[in-house]
Amino acid sequence: MKTIITLFFCLIAVISSANPIDNLLERIDKGASKKFKTELIQSPTDFFELSQEGNRIVIKGNTWVNIAVGLNWYLKYYAGIHLTWNNMNTHLPASLPRVTSPERHATDLKLRYDFNYCTFSYSMAFWDWKRWQTEIDWMALHGVNLPLAIVGEEVAWRNMLLKLGYTKEEMEKFIAGPAFLAWWEMNNLEGWGGPLPDSWYNQQEALQKKILKRMHEYGMQPVLPGFCGMMPHDAKAKLGLNVTDGGIWNGYTRPANLSPTDAHFDKIADLYYAELTKLYGKANYYSMDPFHETNDDETIDYSKAGCKVMEAMKRVNPKATWVIQGWTENPRPQMIKNMKNGDLLVLDLFSECRPMFGIPSIWKREKGYEQHDWLFCMLENFGANVGLHGRMDQLLHNFYSTKQSSPNTQHLKGIGFTMEGSENNPVMFELMSELPWRTECKKEDWIKGYVKARYGKTSPEIERAWQLLSETIYNCPAGNNQQGPHESIFCGRPSLNNFQVKSWSKMRNYYDPQATLEAAQLMTGIADQYKGNNNFEYDLVDICRQALADQGRLQYLKTIADYNGFSRKAFAKDAHRFLEMILLQDKLLGTRTEFRLGHWTEAARKLGTTQQEKDLYEWNARVQITTWGNRICADKGGLHDYAHKEWQGILKDFYYKRWKIFMDALAKQMEDYTHPNEEALGAGKNANKTSSELFDLALPKGPQIDWYSIEEPWTLLHNIYSSRPEGDCISMAKEVVEFLK
Repeated sequence: MKTIITLFFCLIAVISSANPIDNLLERIDKGASKKFKTELIQSPTDFFELSQEGNRIVIKGNTWVNIAVGLNWYLKYYAGIHLTWNNMNTHLPASLPRVTSPERHATDLKLRYDFNYCTFSYSMAFWDWKRWQTEIDWMALHGVNLPLAIVGEEVAWRNMLLKLGYTKEEMEKFIAGPAFLAWWEMNNLEGWGGPLPDSWYNQQEALQKKILKRMHEYGMQPVLPGFCGMMPHDAKAKLGLNVTDGGIWNGYTRPANLSPTDAHFDKIADLYYAELTKLYGKANYYSMDPFHETNDDETIDYSKAGCKVMEAMKRVNPKATWVIQGWTENPRPQMIKNMKNGDLLVLDLFSECRPMFGIPSIWKREKGYEQHDWLFCMLENFGANVGLHGRMDQLLHNFYSTKQSSPNTQHLKGIGFTMEGSENNPVMFELMSELPWRTECKKEDWIKGYVKARYGKTSPEIERAWQLLSETIYNCPAGNNQQGPHESIFCGRPSLNNFQVKSWSKMRNYYDPQATLEAAQLMTGIADQYKGNNNFEYDLVDICRQALADQGRLQYLKTIADYNGFSRKAFAKDAHRFLEMILLQDKLLGTRTEFRLGHWTEAARKLGTTQQEKDLYEWNARVQITTWGNRICADKGGLHDYAHKEWQGILKDFYYKRWKIFMDALAKQMEDYTHPNEEALGAGKNANKTSSELFDLALPKGPQIDWYSIEEPWTLLHNIYSSRPEGDCISMAKEVVEFLK
């Protein structure tokens, strides 16, 4: 009897998990699966179809993911319900809007990829299963069927290194900490942020298995991390291997590259794949980026290296495809020229700005990727920086150009989300996700539909605000190659000529800051009508945040002009207003969990099983978003503030402190120059200087401040930042707009 009962419950479990869309619907709204009927239909064409059967909505498709896309389409464009990262639950009406006539969409872009290696550190470093479950549901709703899945890769590496003869201590010095694993995986650095405790490996192994199980339930094809020859930098001395020195990456020692001609290459590659397969099974796709962000080395036979990497992967699964990022010099033509079509899939990583597939751009490849398949990808965000940003016109132009003028259009197989940071600018991800399913897309009409879907209703003011944003800040033009959002001046290391925050942002003004202010005014003007609407309130805060940051840049320029003009009273007034803006921004962002530092640090500490682990993870979280590295890497390597965040908590305690020190120093300089003491007068010490030296002395230089010495102490603290929102976001948005009048 006991056996029969056990079998009964096992059968119930199998039945309940057989339809992942029903399970998705139940997570969206309990009981929702009864309101829909889903039909999985065999077809060589990727499609979804919406229709009506009695009181139920019928969604047909040839894959579970395509049915999920159909569900999302229905929710947005029939029910006025927009599910997004911070709002994946809803209450469906008792009676759903009817589909009066069948609606069908199809696409020949069968592969839809998700994630950049960086996403796993900048956004996902401290995610648990609950957060991952939400993300996988989001992926299904947005058509993703080819997700990068590298959680727990470090477990396979640990096992492999120990079997190769590395000690536990040596292994721990090689593998990076939780907030920096992406750059270790990309062969950029060793050990920074570690060592990882045993509990971390156990957690991540269990987490990856849950992630893969859910992906497989949806019918997704996870892309597992492959082996491309990375080895610890001391592999020659330790194991006697023939390796090339990886050199230095922004101050970090890079791992070495195992020579493809080394007799041990196959043995080590096979050992890696054996450990990976034992943990997570085999895959049909493996991701590898050999020689990532490195200069050409004439001592390396790139063709041979590519062949050895491919051969090792094929020994695991002869049908597997190698997924590689199309980024700067990679994939090197000489590395892939002798490979056959179908064995390689190239991610054209920054298609909306610097496409390499054959249309005009600074990274154009005349022959594209030649015989190889590739995906049109949107990078959108670098460093997970906070800020409104997009290239709507360029995205649409480049996407539809793939159907007309690309030299290898026939090898385009799909699209990809390749953002460095997630959970921002949902409008761009909605637009990108729909492109495969639309024969054409007119931006102005699409924006109107997006607004109505996102808020459940619309108004002339909201439509005007979003049309304005789509014409300005969300329309970064061709020729502007900046990396992600128009950075907030509040987050930059202070100087007399502060324009960009991170070292490689390539920022250039392309919109009038009055545009974001006008959008904020329009949104706040009707905000009371949307009180309690999660999507509206999130956007309201984000738009007002952008307006305040943009006006803050103007205020900064005015303040520096006061200093250069030696207008002391004006400087005191304007510097005070600039600092007030930072504190006001902190209060505004404190009204939403997503914009609070606490949601990042709490997640980090939650993963720790001991006080020591919690402290290590929090240190990782704090360092990544501030100095990024040690003094050499932060300053000389240029990594400081690369992952800066305009969040409540860090604005008040970190960015405000830097700017207050700087403004006080400027004020003191002016005071000292007005009332010099004997030392300031120089006691004749400048009498023998040349005219050019005296001229140089006369130029304003600003104070020389050791910023790292001010920044590092904050990374070592453990003061508590809460994720719990404080205050009313609508009231705070109105306060911001009133302040900016």
